[in-house]
Amino acid sequence: MSIQKKIQPIQLGNLHFASNLIQAPLAGLSCAPFRELIAQFGGAAYCVTEMVSAKTLLGRPEKRYIYKSPNEGTLCFQLSGNNATELEEAALRAVSYGADLIDLNCGCPVNKIRKKNSGSKWLSISQELGQVIQGIKSKISPPLSVKIRVDGMSGDRFNTDVVKAINDAGADFIIVHGRHWSERYDTPARLDEIASIVEQSTIPVIGNGDVQDYTSLQKMFEATGCAGIMIGRASVGRPWLFEMLMAEDRGEKYAPPTTEQIVKLLLHHVRQLSYLENKERALLQARKFAKYYLPTDILPDISFLLSQNG
Repeated sequence: MSIQKKIQPIQLGNLHFASNLIQAPLAGLSCAPFRELIAQFGGAAYCVTEMVSAKTLLGRPEKRYIYKSPNEGTLCFQLSGNNATELEEAALRAVSYGADLIDLNCGCPVNKIRKKNSGSKWLSISQELGQVIQGIKSKISPPLSVKIRVDGMSGDRFNTDVVKAINDAGADFIIVHGRHWSERYDTPARLDEIASIVEQSTIPVIGNGDVQDYTSLQKMFEATGCAGIMIGRASVGRPWLFEMLMAEDRGEKYAPPTTEQIVKLLLHHVRQLSYLENKERALLQARKFAKYYLPTDILPDISFLLSQNG
């Protein structure tokens, strides 16, 4: 039986993409060096910056939040905040920094973000959310997406109201993480709720959660009917993941990079990070993500290799 192709071109607002796969924002990681590697292999429609608050963007943001490399592709800035005027101004500022799309984070589960009435806190005030979306859309021409969470087993029943508010306000598409904001990653993504949102929405819905290979990608598409898929943690240490999924969708065998090539990718990642920030901070960050590139028993001494390679 032939495998039905799920990866295909997609129109999101006024932008057309050859692929409907998207690299998710990842806290502490999704700055330019990471995005460059994703772009190098190809297969992703675009990458998203790590979440940045409107206040930070309008103040004196660190370079890692605003730098767009000439070696990366289409870029979406993900914004958070609780003030409509600040979010509108931050969206304009992001466009001046090179944003091709804007995403409004309405899904962050972190307490310090929720206490500021940002992130997933927006899901309980859909009317106000709609007004914020309208305000941002009135200021920018790039597409605007809104990233949300699902009800899950909580007492919250916001899905229907939030989806209607987002559609009515004129957002270009919705990204749905298939867990409630209180649920951890050991809770499987709720594909049935993503499917329900797909049915309710007149704008494209992008599914997000637990996709790490071609089998799980097929499962997401088939169970939800979503227009595209956002992938997060699975690409850390595997910037070739999107290229691999594209090849497998065409029915081709894919040969991942060799260990030697992976070491070079890791070094490139850390070296570019050190140019963006400084070597000490880059090494601290590298200790967190290096293990995803290679098993710890064969992981090279990054500090030594960097000192030998400049």
